[in-house]
Amino acid sequence: MSAGVRDETPMVEVVDLHKEFGDAHVLRGVDLTVPTGSVCVVLGPSGSGKSTALRCINQLESITAGRIYVDGELMGFREGTHRGAPALFALHPREIARQRTKIGMVFQRFNLFPHMTALGNVVEAQVQVLGRSKSAARARAVELLERVGLTDHRDHYPAQLSGGQQQRVAIARALAMDPELMLFDEPTSALDPELVGEVLAVMRSLAETGMTMIVVTHEIGFAREVADQVVFMADGVVVEQGLPEQVLTSPREARTQDFLARVL
Repeated sequence: MSAGVRDETPMVEVVDLHKEFGDAHVLRGVDLTVPTGSVCVVLGPSGSGKSTALRCINQLESITAGRIYVDGELMGFREGTHRGAPALFALHPREIARQRTKIGMVFQRFNLFPHMTALGNVVEAQVQVLGRSKSAARARAVELLERVGLTDHRDHYPAQLSGGQQQRVAIARALAMDPELMLFDEPTSALDPELVGEVLAVMRSLAETGMTMIVVTHEIGFAREVADQVVFMADGVVVEQGLPEQVLTSPREARTQDFLARVL
């Protein structure tokens, strides 16, 4: 389990979230609360909307309806009135970019700059987005690469690193932005089985520091060991959520039972 809840204000609150892509209604009223300092693991079959929900939280996808709050701040919109009625108005892209800095995200694919070393990949966004000096950004990058066990590989280019090492660089890069929330979108699904453990170990250590995390994964062992809550999604809705021992050991819903029977 993580270090536990530190604050009464949820780090993430998703209210009646809908997302449509044309005629496809991918998210159909998702509600989710993630307390500060906790780890939420999201499970579900392919196409259930898990990754889309993460992308909406990080505002990589615009939402169709609903509201998302991160650390109490409404994401992507401001509240106002239109013709005397309450209304939401989209924020300027610059404001959305500011909001996004509080969220770190790690994807299935590592998305590293191939022409930069591991160190350079972790330095770049700090300088370009946070405006840190190169010396300060380098010092922070060195610290984070040590934290993810890559001190000896900091001068290597992505092509010289294994998939697991590249994903650990991606985690260090996300942490370099000093996020309040970390989102992981199936971070081990593109890795060879023998490399999964090294990435999960970094994520476990991050949870132990009290970082708020939402993790989309099929790694049931990780969910059982690290999660404070497990959410099962299917067909764009939250089917079941609760403590890991309840959802993973004694699921109430038939769809959850069927899914776990296939993956365990």
